[in-house]
Amino acid sequence: MDLRQLEIIRAIADTGSFTAAGEKLHVSQSAISRQILLLEDELGEAVFHRIGRRIRITPAGEALLQLSHRVFQDLDDTVAALSDRQESLRGTMRLVGGMTVCLYVFPALLAEVRRVHPNLDLKVTVGSADRSIAMLRSGAGDLGLVTLPAEAADLVAVPVLQEELLLIAPPTHPIAKKKQIVPADLNRQPFVLFETGSITRRLVDEFFTRERIETDIVMETENVEIIKAMVRNGLGISIIPWQAAAADVRSKQLFCSRIAGHPLHRQTGWLYPKMSRLPRTVSEVIRIFETVRPRFEAAVAPR
Repeated sequence: MDLRQLEIIRAIADTGSFTAAGEKLHVSQSAISRQILLLEDELGEAVFHRIGRRIRITPAGEALLQLSHRVFQDLDDTVAALSDRQESLRGTMRLVGGMTVCLYVFPALLAEVRRVHPNLDLKVTVGSADRSIAMLRSGAGDLGLVTLPAEAADLVAVPVLQEELLLIAPPTHPIAKKKQIVPADLNRQPFVLFETGSITRRLVDEFFTRERIETDIVMETENVEIIKAMVRNGLGISIIPWQAAAADVRSKQLFCSRIAGHPLHRQTGWLYPKMSRLPRTVSEVIRIFETVRPRFEAAVAPR
């Protein structure tokens, strides 16, 4: 069996006769008949029943017809993908993500996307996971990078990063003098935290509940830069992703520490609508992210 024979089966099924199939494929009716006979000899089964001038496809022929649809669709998709890769992307790519992602992940990623595809118009919207999901569902966003899990059965979620959540405090805070910080050290401390309802906040609240830590929450915000500013100015302590704290810790503007025996992590992943074939802009941004992901995975907190 070869592709030409599968093509002939499709043409016969589409046109209803050997003669019309030959006209469609620009070959003689005898050539069509010869290929079908060869195929039937190979299979040991009839592919078409000839009833006078009419033909009827057999179960074996129907199976081959469905196979031909799959094979030629795969061929079309492969050729399209190969053609796509040879061309620079154009048009608009709309990305959505949380504040931390937009501050610490998207800049490096989008710089690389722009280098590879200088004609692609990139648009970024900052928002909560709920807002990102709503934008993806409405078509206002093409691809999101959000904290997982996401309650969205109609969207595809692909985990790509695991971020460690660490305690931060002003370097002059008494807690910064401790060699080891345990949950009891956090009891009744003033905290500046991510807003209620966010996945990161839920992880932190679950930790507080599990360890029976009573907190004085002095402020809530989705903006991690505001959280750090409040902590730097002594209004409280917080728990944020290491990625967001790293530069401030290196410049000695913040103290940062794990909580002994209680590792905290959150997972970040791609989110996009379910579809039979991803738009090239989406698949290409995901592909380029894989080339820059090692720099984010390398940015781990000191032990």
